[in-house]
Amino acid sequence: MTSADGSARPEDQIAAIRRAAAPIAEVVATGAEVVLTHGNGPQVGNLLVKNEMAAHVVPPVPLDWCGAQTQGTVGFVLLNELQARLPDRPVAALVTRSLVDAHDPGFVNPTKPIGRYLSAAEAAVMIQHGQLWEDRGERGWRRVVASPEPRAVVDAPAISTLLGAGYVVVCNGGGGIPVVRQSDGRLRGVEAVIDKDLGAALLAHALGADTLVIATDVEAAVIGWGTPQARPLGEIDVVELRRLAAEGHFASGSMGPKVEAACRFAENGGRSVITSLDSIADAVHSTVGTVVTPK
Repeated sequence: MTSADGSARPEDQIAAIRRAAAPIAEVVATGAEVVLTHGNGPQVGNLLVKNEMAAHVVPPVPLDWCGAQTQGTVGFVLLNELQARLPDRPVAALVTRSLVDAHDPGFVNPTKPIGRYLSAAEAAVMIQHGQLWEDRGERGWRRVVASPEPRAVVDAPAISTLLGAGYVVVCNGGGGIPVVRQSDGRLRGVEAVIDKDLGAALLAHALGADTLVIATDVEAAVIGWGTPQARPLGEIDVVELRRLAAEGHFASGSMGPKVEAACRFAENGGRSVITSLDSIADAVHSTVGTVVTPK
């Protein structure tokens, strides 16, 4: 949700969300019940820069707070744009938490890089605030955090209730705010990043959705990307798609998580579609993009 060149000024983000609202409204017009999730990487990245620049003045806020703040901001803009296109449908945005295991291996050895590179001196300030930074050589120091597996969407019952009342629901942004359950049963936010696609697949299963549509900037998942043998994938069963993934056809930082999310939902009996944003309405009721089915 930035401009094509990556600019993330407020007006760039609003313009990108406004563009996305049009095909989303088309999906609603098909009669489908719609739950909308979204990414928040650039938005969290901006907050992290502000944390770093102001760390000598005010304490930096934790990463789970950044997730909550960006869920609120993106949800607010999406509500405005969707209501403009769906004046007769109620819409709601819900700050959403995802439960992770406090003993997830990712917490022992955090490896997910986030934010920008800093000098050693700048990183030292953030390390004093309890953050983990690694020396990445000539490019400088970079923060690393855990990327644990989402186990449950804590607020799925509230999302289901809103759906039942006829709402289009915006929720689970950025995969959800990661929380762990303490020994006394209370939930506590943790410094971590959840993959947004895996979070969407988990939520879709929890809600009993029929179809999971993953919108991206290409028409379909492609094998042999960047080679003369490149070939888009149409309808494919989950076993064959997992075989292709194991062969290394999908990059871990782009299409890989989308393929994994599509496979997980299909393995639970659902229908997954990976396609372009402009094709998502067609994806609900017809065959476009990469359609992943159970074996």
